[in-house]
Amino acid sequence: MTKPVRIARYLGDDGEILEGIVEGDEIAEVSGLDSMLRGGRRVSGKPHKLSAVQLLPWGTARKVVGVGKNYAAHAKELNSDVPKEPLLLVKVSSSLIGHGQSIELPPASREVHHEAELAVVIGERLRRASEKECAAAVAGVTCLNDVTARDIQRAEGQWTRAKGFDTFCPIGPWVTVGLDWSDLRVVCRVNGKVKQDGRTGDQIFPVPRLLAFISAGMTLEPGDVVTTGTPDGVGPIQAGDTVEIEVEGVGVLRNPVVKAG
Repeated sequence: MTKPVRIARYLGDDGEILEGIVEGDEIAEVSGLDSMLRGGRRVSGKPHKLSAVQLLPWGTARKVVGVGKNYAAHAKELNSDVPKEPLLLVKVSSSLIGHGQSIELPPASREVHHEAELAVVIGERLRRASEKECAAAVAGVTCLNDVTARDIQRAEGQWTRAKGFDTFCPIGPWVTVGLDWSDLRVVCRVNGKVKQDGRTGDQIFPVPRLLAFISAGMTLEPGDVVTTGTPDGVGPIQAGDTVEIEVEGVGVLRNPVVKAG
């Protein structure tokens, strides 16, 4: 089996958005993002220390589609029935931030929650695709925090505003290509303490079914991100906290929490 490859998006010295391959504590610039997601590896730049670059989120030029209540235990903790079909949502591009950037708590909400999730990056165009076609179209996986203003979600019923505030979609730190995503551990830690701990194998709707359901009415394009739901254990975050989302085989997405200025 081919060794998984970690691909990151980052900010270059002149402000240009670059892509690179992460190996150890270094990142080497590459060209041709689409070919990278399909396994290509053409290094075109000098390696940099990861600690010296700003990692950027995926999905900013594409759409991020999510699914609600995709773990039975999470539906239960929300006092909700298990859905019969996937419940879809969209995270707007202005909500995306990368590894190390701050989650900002808006004045409009008094109850903001963390939600640890596995996200998949699409590598092939999917329109009315079969589950087999969808499974083959997953280019890689990453960590995502579906930050949610829970009080607003409860009050409004629909979820767009509650999940769409600026900084409410941390994603990263990179995309791992070549990883079996069918049963991975997904963990959230707040200030080092485990708050969520689940496995993607417990999802109500596994990734191929989710993608087939989405593509039946919404074309998925290469570079789109689909985030696949959160396990139970969601809870509040406060200014001063540090939130970590870890997906087995991918890495750790870490973001501090601050009050919005």
